[in-house]
Amino acid sequence: MYSIIDIESNGAGYRKECIIDIAIYRYDGQKITDQFISLVNPESDITPFVQKLTNITPKMVKTAPKFHEIARRIVEITNNTTLVGHNIDFDYRMLRQSFQRLGYDFKINTLDTIPIAKKLIPDEVSYSLGKLVKSLGIPLTHHHRADGDARATLELFKLLISKDTENEIIQKQHEEANAKTYINKIKELTQDLPNEKGFVYFQNEEGKIIFSDYVQDINKFSKKVFNSKSKRWESIQQAVTQINYELTGTDIIAKLILNSKGIRKKETLPFGLYHRHNKYIVEKNKLNKTEKPILKFRSFTQGVKAVEFIGKIDEYSDIEFFKKKIDFKKRNELWLGQGRKLGEKLFIVIENGKVISYGFYELFTQIQTLSKISKLKIDLQYQSGDLINELQLALLRSDFETLPLPK
Repeated sequence: MYSIIDIESNGAGYRKECIIDIAIYRYDGQKITDQFISLVNPESDITPFVQKLTNITPKMVKTAPKFHEIARRIVEITNNTTLVGHNIDFDYRMLRQSFQRLGYDFKINTLDTIPIAKKLIPDEVSYSLGKLVKSLGIPLTHHHRADGDARATLELFKLLISKDTENEIIQKQHEEANAKTYINKIKELTQDLPNEKGFVYFQNEEGKIIFSDYVQDINKFSKKVFNSKSKRWESIQQAVTQINYELTGTDIIAKLILNSKGIRKKETLPFGLYHRHNKYIVEKNKLNKTEKPILKFRSFTQGVKAVEFIGKIDEYSDIEFFKKKIDFKKRNELWLGQGRKLGEKLFIVIENGKVISYGFYELFTQIQTLSKISKLKIDLQYQSGDLINELQLALLRSDFETLPLPK
């Protein structure tokens, strides 16, 4: 049994897309036994490019069902089938991330018509759906709409089945796509990982954490580990069976978590901000060991951006004013800023120039009392220089609302 699928998305950023159009045909190898076609309310904007491509407007999806309202139907129609699509990786990712937002882990075997077509119908000029089916004489109505593309994919799949007289090519492709190979292991473990900052945890079959770290891009870092030829990663590559993560949102939150857990992980900050001849400059710290940098940066680009920001504030031309602005000594403040996710805020408690604790609260919650803070706060075990430097950069950018510490 097969489920032939096509999905159109709203065109949002990678892993932030939402489904706006879906079509699924359940096919038993002879005939269509069930079908599901629907517009979907993405509960977010549709990009102008997608509107022009699909002719789907915000008005058309306004009264359409939301994904959670059609999720059960999708599970039913695809149950005990192989999911078939033209570039199936996209459709499968869209389904997985949509179900994931509902707290459901959607898994199914998949089959892609592109590599099958390349083997059974070689020498085609293009294997894009539109050009391929046109070359083969397969009708395609409403191109870039889920129903039209899914129906054309179904007709293409029928042709591929008829050409694969010994059922070898499709069977082999199915086995390769769903085999327990190292390549498929990488794909399965990393396909849902976000391209965001956070802590990543590699775990073995027993659930034991065999590696963890704070990284700038969880998805990119994990794939880099799997693709590495270094002996350092060999045992982890073989033993890992699951990857979990904890999003932090910002570098400051990551450093607060590390400091609260007592993990002394010193970050390399090779570049510094200096003030010479009435001018702010960025250079490598090791070039001048006698002069202490005003601020430190992990990259030259980060430093240049800071200098550009400083240049926009007239008062910062006075070096003493600038140093006082970012000075931490004797500060007694409550800082409020961006949390780990949408709708969440971060608070930081600073007493006598030291970061004492931090915590998170929902946007609608009022925390400007010491009793409320004490219930939500997470105490720091120590305060690293890296954390202070990061907070000074935040002061420079005005990332936080600073309030007097409540009594």
